Amino acid sequence: MDLFEISMDSPLGKLRLIAYDQALVAVCWPDDEISMFAKQKFAIKHNHPIFDLAQYQLNEYFNKKRQDFDIPLDFLGGTPFQQSVWNALKKILFATTWSYSDVASYLNHPLAIRAIGGTIGKNPLSIIIPCHRVIGKNGKLTGFAGGLDRKKYLLEIENIRIDV
Repeated sequence: MDLFEISMDSPLGKLRLIAYDQALVAVCWPDDEISMFAKQKFAIKHNHPIFDLAQYQLNEYFNKKRQDFDIPLDFLGGTPFQQSVWNALKKILFATTWSYSDVASYLNHPLAIRAIGGTIGKNPLSIIIPCHRVIGKNGKLTGFAGGLDRKKYLLEIENIRIDV
């Protein structure tokens, strides 16, 4: 399977989109150092239908005209546990937040909060799989691969106000 990439301008800096012919596999931050795709380079492919759809929907989201994404996605390389966590994040509705323990409860793994938190931090499809909607049990912002300022910005798009 050949993977392709493009860069996309966004209000949060350049995003790096990675896909194959059938699905988007990553949305990487400009300063991403932890994603499994962070240091890999792929062929640039413009006029790719998955990239066109992803850019269109991300721009709508940034302009407060979209609440959900319907882009074909694939979690390449994720373990079954990781995939279950990332799929659980899709259940967090626009303009709502869950705590890490809410995610653990949803997955029926109440004692796996640390493992779940680590997995959320490795979400390869940031923004589209809304890991930014997961906050601390105390209602405070907690870690985010894109940085807390970006997390706060994404939550503000959804009219959620939380101090860093």
